[in-house]
This record gives sequence, structure tokens and C-alpha cells, in this order.
Amino acid sequence: MLLRQDRGLLALDIALDIAFHAGRGGEVTGAADIAERLGAARRGIEPLLQSLVRAGLLDSLRGPRGGYRMARAPREVPLIEIIAAVTEDEPAPEPPGKLAALVTAPLWHELESATAKRLKALTLEDLLKRAAAAGMRRPVTEPLHFVI
Repeated sequence: MLLRQDRGLLALDIALDIAFHAGRGGEVTGAADIAERLGAARRGIEPLLQSLVRAGLLDSLRGPRGGYRMARAPREVPLIEIIAAVTEDEPAPEPPGKLAALVTAPLWHELESATAKRLKALTLEDLLKRAAAAGMRRPVTEPLHFVI
């Protein structure tokens, strides 16, 4: 597989999950729910959630009804920002030899540049449209009614 399925892809999955499940009207979704839907460990996604909050992509709300929601509209969130929020501290590995440094490392840089250009052009809204085209329907949340 050309692209590694690592922190960047998981961050995209997290942001898409939040935009899909809590994207309307300021609703929130909890980390445990996100982890369950993604089949991931809650401990494993918490650092990514915090990175996305620090980057201003998510809002975090504390308390018994707390959770996460998008800080901006999905159409305003380029996918490259999501990936950069969780990968910018990762050091680039050194090529394992002269041939790699002269041939495969520059090739990989070209491929990364092309991928980055594509990720700059796509937004979270584009992923939501793909979800809808694939037959996914956002959950309908019922307003709370209190009777005393």
C-alpha cells in the first residue's frame, strides 16, 4: 500500500466521525462513542483528539454531556489541516543509503507533494458527500423533552 495507515488516516476517520455524528447544531459526541464506531481503543484516540483540539479543528466540551464537535464547518476544513495537526512533529526518516537518498527519497517526496496538493483541495465536506453517496445516513437526534 502506497500510503501508510497511521495517525493521519486515523485523524481523518476521527474528524469524519465527529462531523458525521455531531456535525449539526452544535451537538457533541463522546470519545468512547467515537472509539467504538472506529473499532479503536479510547486511549489510542485521545492524543489525536487533543491534537485536533489544539489545532482549532475540534471543540472539546467537559462535563457529563461533554464530548467533541467540529470547531468549523466541514466545508472550511481542508483534509491537509487534519493530517498536519497530528503528524507535524513526526521527524522524516533518514534514507537508508546513498541510492535511497538519491533515487527513492526524492521520488517519495514527489509523491508526498502530489498527495498534499490533493489533500489541500479536499475538505471534510467532500468526505461527508462521499459518505452520502455510499448510502450512509446521518443519525437523526430527537430533541430532549422534559416533563415535570
